[in-house]
Amino acid sequence: MRTKTKTPVGEVKHGGWSAMLTPRRIIALVLAVLGLVFIFENTQETEIRLLVPLVTMPLWVALLATGVIGALCGAFFLTRRR
Repeated sequence: MRTKTKTPVGEVKHGGWSAMLTPRRIIALVLAVLGLVFIFENTQETEIRLLVPLVTMPLWVALLATGVIGALCGAFFLTRRR
């Protein structure tokens, strides 16, 4: 039979929401939301030259693709540094 133990007042339990919401994660989440707002506010069509062809696409697609490429490059260099 298990006995229940009480958590002393002021002690933080590990594994709850407070453990997941670190300052770094909050900042990353806020920056991601701001980035998405910026991308989806720019919905007009634009012409982009991809090496040779001239492509017409929504500006948000170009911004999102550039952000994904940047994130992949950052992840690559982060893993290479370790």
